[in-house]
Amino acid sequence: MFNSNEATAIHLAEDPKSYLPSVLGAGTRPPLANADNPAWGVGSALFVWIASIILIVVMPLLFLLPYASSKGLHAGDPNYVKALAELALSDKTAVLLQVVALFPSHVLTFVLIWAVVTRFGQQSFFAAVGWGWSGRFRFWLCVALGVGLFIVGSTLAWLLGSAKPTQLEQIINSSLAARYAISILAVGTAPFVEEFMYRGVLYAPLQKLAGAPTAVFLVLALFTIIHVPQYWPNVGVLAAVALLSIALTVIRAYTHRLLPCIIIHLVFNGIQAVLLIAEPYAQKILPASEPVNPTIVLLPLIGLMR
Repeated sequence: MFNSNEATAIHLAEDPKSYLPSVLGAGTRPPLANADNPAWGVGSALFVWIASIILIVVMPLLFLLPYASSKGLHAGDPNYVKALAELALSDKTAVLLQVVALFPSHVLTFVLIWAVVTRFGQQSFFAAVGWGWSGRFRFWLCVALGVGLFIVGSTLAWLLGSAKPTQLEQIINSSLAARYAISILAVGTAPFVEEFMYRGVLYAPLQKLAGAPTAVFLVLALFTIIHVPQYWPNVGVLAAVALLSIALTVIRAYTHRLLPCIIIHLVFNGIQAVLLIAEPYAQKILPASEPVNPTIVLLPLIGLMR
């Protein structure tokens, strides 16, 4: 016949994890992952959002400053800031470096998102953000919605657009390398990092605190505001950005899943990336009175900011 200590030792040997809460305290047990009941709060979500903006601003500078130094620019010069700004906008290599710098920015942003969502590995990332399909929102419906949103967004950008080129258009047209780099960003990192950020990290605690309608509106506002610098004064493109954001956030609220949003976003950006890559070759093949310029339609969620 076993005493209580022997029985506990046998149970611990069979299932060590079951004994941890009693040793470490009940409060240390990781909460069950739930996309609509996140373990993180609004404060943590806003911290990650602000940190992602800082990364988008600082990382291109870290790539640009060594190149500026190699071009003869030095911090002690009286006109250093002005010369650096001119180099950043006019030099093809400088522009490309700033675009390439967004790759590590996205990687670091994802690391921050992972740390907050999983509480440094204490719970499943995919379960916490609502990974998976929901009801009728399966792959092919998401593909169709991505195509439809692209068509509507392109129409809005064309009807309400401005003849003045946006910052993004200037970057795209600076060099073929920059065009390819932006296209890779559009399908390789942006749909994932931005959806994890806006429809995942930000939306979940906001809807828990204030309800789904308020959360949809706040995510729409944050998402649109962050794109104003790169698309101003093209109101049409900003309207298309807002349309995409509200559609994706409503789908997230309705399905309680993030995967449909990522697929829709990936299709949307994928079409734009194909057009961007094809544009220079189409201009050589197809004679036209005006150059074909698909960059009037948005390539959102990349976060090209200075």
